[in-house]
Amino acid sequence: MNVNQQPPMASPYGQPQPGYGQPSYAPLGGGYPGPYGPYSGPATAYQPGAPQGSARGPPPVSTNHAYSQYAQGDIQNGPPPMDHSMAQPAHRPPVSQPYSQGAMNLSGPHPSYPQQYRAQPSMQQMTNQMSGMQVGSGPLTSAGPGYAPPPSSKPPISAAYSAAAPPSYTQAPPPVSGTPSQPPSEPAAPQPYYDGPPPSQQQHFPSSAPPPSQPFPSSSPYSGPPPSSQPWAPAVSRQQSFPPGPPTPAQQTFPNSAPPPVSQASYSGPPPSSQPGPFPPTFAPPAQYPAPQPPSQPGPPPFHSGPPPQCPMPPPSMSQQQANHLPPGPMQQPPQPGMQGGYPPQQNGAFGQPRGPQPGYAGPQYPGQQNYGAGPAPTPAPTQKRLDPDSIPSPIQVIEDDRANKSSEPFTTGVKGQTPPLVTTNFQVKDQGNASPRFIRCTAYNIPCTADMAKQSQVPLAAVIKPLAMLPPDETRPYIVDHGEAGPIRCNRCKAYMCPYMQFIEGGRRFQCGFCSCVTDVPPHYFQHLDHTGKRVDCCDRPELSLGSYEFVATVDYCKNNKLPQPPSFIFFIDVSYNAVKSGMVNIVCQELKTLLDYLPRENPEADSVVRVGFVTYNKVLHFYNVKSSLAQPQMMVVSDVSDMFLPLLDGFLVDVNDSRMVIESLLDQIPEMFADTRETETVFGPVIQAGLEALKAADCAGKLFLFHSSLPIAEAPGKLKNREDKKLVGTDKEKSLFQPQSGFYSNLSKECVAQGCCVDLFLFPNQYVDVATLGVVPVSTGGSVYKYTYFQAEMDRERFLNDLRRDVQKPMGFDAVMRVRTSTGIRATDFFGSFFMSNTTDVELAGLDCDKTVAVEFRHDDKLSEDTGALMQCAVLYTSCSGQRRLRVHNMAVNCCSQLADLYRNCETDTIINFFSKYAYRSLLNTPTKTVRDTLVNQCAQILACYRKNCASPSSAGQVSHSHSPPLGQLILPECMKLLPVYLNCVLKSDVLQPGADVSVDDRAYLRQLLSSMDVSESHVFFYPRLLPLVKLDGGSLPMAVRNSEERLSKGGVYLLETGLYLFLWVGANAQQELLSNIFGTPTFSQIDPNMTSLPELDNPFSQRLREIIDSFRSQRSRYMKLMVVKQEDKAELIFKHFLCEDKSACGGASYVDFLCHMHKEIRQLLS
Repeated sequence: MNVNQQPPMASPYGQPQPGYGQPSYAPLGGGYPGPYGPYSGPATAYQPGAPQGSARGPPPVSTNHAYSQYAQGDIQNGPPPMDHSMAQPAHRPPVSQPYSQGAMNLSGPHPSYPQQYRAQPSMQQMTNQMSGMQVGSGPLTSAGPGYAPPPSSKPPISAAYSAAAPPSYTQAPPPVSGTPSQPPSEPAAPQPYYDGPPPSQQQHFPSSAPPPSQPFPSSSPYSGPPPSSQPWAPAVSRQQSFPPGPPTPAQQTFPNSAPPPVSQASYSGPPPSSQPGPFPPTFAPPAQYPAPQPPSQPGPPPFHSGPPPQCPMPPPSMSQQQANHLPPGPMQQPPQPGMQGGYPPQQNGAFGQPRGPQPGYAGPQYPGQQNYGAGPAPTPAPTQKRLDPDSIPSPIQVIEDDRANKSSEPFTTGVKGQTPPLVTTNFQVKDQGNASPRFIRCTAYNIPCTADMAKQSQVPLAAVIKPLAMLPPDETRPYIVDHGEAGPIRCNRCKAYMCPYMQFIEGGRRFQCGFCSCVTDVPPHYFQHLDHTGKRVDCCDRPELSLGSYEFVATVDYCKNNKLPQPPSFIFFIDVSYNAVKSGMVNIVCQELKTLLDYLPRENPEADSVVRVGFVTYNKVLHFYNVKSSLAQPQMMVVSDVSDMFLPLLDGFLVDVNDSRMVIESLLDQIPEMFADTRETETVFGPVIQAGLEALKAADCAGKLFLFHSSLPIAEAPGKLKNREDKKLVGTDKEKSLFQPQSGFYSNLSKECVAQGCCVDLFLFPNQYVDVATLGVVPVSTGGSVYKYTYFQAEMDRERFLNDLRRDVQKPMGFDAVMRVRTSTGIRATDFFGSFFMSNTTDVELAGLDCDKTVAVEFRHDDKLSEDTGALMQCAVLYTSCSGQRRLRVHNMAVNCCSQLADLYRNCETDTIINFFSKYAYRSLLNTPTKTVRDTLVNQCAQILACYRKNCASPSSAGQVSHSHSPPLGQLILPECMKLLPVYLNCVLKSDVLQPGADVSVDDRAYLRQLLSSMDVSESHVFFYPRLLPLVKLDGGSLPMAVRNSEERLSKGGVYLLETGLYLFLWVGANAQQELLSNIFGTPTFSQIDPNMTSLPELDNPFSQRLREIIDSFRSQRSRYMKLMVVKQEDKAELIFKHFLCEDKSACGGASYVDFLCHMHKEIRQLLS
């Protein structure tokens, strides 16, 4: 989905499978086309076509969707192939949280995915199966937030539905009934996203869809969890569309799978084939959320497994509709203005009055029902209530609870093993001996004492380190310590730097290392007496003895060739080929550089920057410019022999900006004119980087190259590339080759760049395939960045590009950096993830390290740890500052060790776990088929939760009284601090990189893969789970409370702001109040809003001012400038917006949150059985 720069769309969880026809839906009143066509391989990423696949219309209620996430073979339930997993613990109350969804009985066996169904269950069997489910509300547990059904020592029995409704997180009754979805409509005519030139990287979709019941042309069997619009019913009994001919109930077969089980209490071998699969998980309400009241009417809820009733449902009252959609409580926003007596969103995500059955509409289909299209269906059987999404863990509620509990008091780092506030919470940090969570976040703050325990839990042990992170104004940046010519004090054996973990002995004359226990003499100049507690009397005066983060001034011994470094240089390489000039990029860059050169990085804001600059333009040849201050006009020198690159001039190429300002400005004025009429379309790329490298070598300094590049380098030169984009490889075992560089040329070049301290930042402006996987090798390996502006249009993308460029030039950074992570005895750093180069197993080398870059580090046990001493880690980064000073930045972190699994699960952070899992998975794509990567993630997540379920969810820990040794398997019990692991993991699985839609290009996937490799935890959080704010009342300085990422949460009368980390979407409902529209857009009518605007008008009213402040605030928090896109309801661009509603199904088959939770429960049960 091209939105100028590929956004992180929530890609499908699995591709559509055979037999699952997906009808087209159109919103009320027509609007955008919404066909759901068959998946037939990715279409070209840049072809105009009807929007399709990036988001859906109203969630289908009547049709089954298939998921191919698990379509090709059973999930591995043993140790996962990708063993290095990381857990990202979120700080929550240390309580186990048993899950039980309204006490449905889940005692039946759970066969492994995928299943092979040789016979379709009869309706009588389905009736019996459904009537055996129990729907009731479980009691509150004594252990805090819990999800457990009522304890019972009796085996499950077949009984009628109880009257209690599924419990909910909120305090209002859940929906009493579902309303039928809107009728299928004929696919609308294909429409391009924009009229005129190629779209600004909007994502394109196939232009047609099959009839609603047409089977998909794919051979993989269904293997995903049931869609959320289905009743919460057996997870694997799904319906297939049949080929022409009247199928009989016993004829349905599912290829490549095993027979379904018979409903029975214990698992005993291969199940018979006549009964639907196991039931989904049950949830009991957590202690702090009162269970909802049962519905007022007795008997089963009004869902039918056959065709819908022949009379339309009477429209419920307003209060009923609101209760059906958003139960009041923590998760519901205030009533939206502008409804004017209209209808709020229905439960299925549609807008308007709930509708009865429509002509030609097959009605909802549920497990056990055959898909006969709109024809007659079997006799209705008793059915089950749809799971209320409010009854499962809410990310918004967890975020709000953390803010309420942890934003008021400063977070002090003096307590070892303390879990910090979430990244979504605004908090102040006071450094008291451990590094701030802005520098280091761990997946677990209480790690297992033994390797066996770590292996059993499968919780990854890792830290995400951001060495040069920017701190808010109210926090003090690390102090700089200068020990003179002697340099920093270090341990003699392990070379760890002096830190608060060193123990001084013998009156202060020696110290014992906290990492390796070696005893080292204290140098005479560093000696100090000890007080009565054994601490040095100057402890509080020395940052290295009292703080977790600080810097040392490095001596000449820490410099390359034992020589103090020169200040760094910036070299700008501007592509002046036909495409670059025509798009307006060359003119914009030249005009901006004239002012941007005044803002080169410096440590003292009042002093001039010492960074020198140089300029080169290129197409098939390179043009170097002499801008020496003594010249009246710049001089051009052309190097046409690009096969053997050399620097044609030394004096006058790298200059001081202030000395040569007049010559530089003259050059920047002339470049657009010189190449205005160029017809050269071919470019080189490898020689450009070689030229910059040679210039830095000649100047004997480190530096950064800024490349502004537009096309695939096909000119004859080193590093020449060919177009290898092959959509047929997507989804095959050869897909990994698309993420690998075409040749070893750029890998070797990046090694030379790192040795010189030459960092490369690449700004891409492609109109077609440019092989980002290969062009990005040097930027990623040197600690640089890649920025991508597909279909760059000067008027629409200028602001985003210039803001990115300004921040990239100005942000603090270090050069020629080396990072090493030391640990105490018992664990060691074994793997590293990020944008860097490694020539050995311990040193992370970065030609450039800026304030946005992170390095994820995985740890493994090599010995047993002690609960008494805990574990220590020290990250030391040696770098050259932008002023040319060599420094050492040191971050220290101490965590606890535990011998009980419960202690581990109480002190994890889910956001960091997800950050690590995604980096591990994205890197694995280079060598592993995508399906294997996805399966491994699911399996490891299931093992983490199954270990907790088995070892930490005993009756006592779950707050239950039971005659059995553990709660029934029908419960899904999640750790309190990991209860969001399933929803966040599902977002990773649906991301474009791991599960692309047909409209996602290979370049876009490679770009996102590289982008995530160095993301910090706060950015990866919003990248995978975007922030959705209702813009109702913007009074005061606080933000409105976010709502969950689902179409069901949108009100037709509201306006919403969605932040994805790369984009901002302003969604405007069709019934938004005139006053609201006037305050935001200056126009009272919906039809007059310009959907192409990229900035809001500056209106003189408090609402407009506050909204623009919020947008500016969001942008300031991210490393990339987020372009604003206005999305009108039922407009074409709404498909893009909906793609980021990650709790819903994705158009190509990705599971909804509800469905994936059901699938995870099935995986856990398989592991436990």
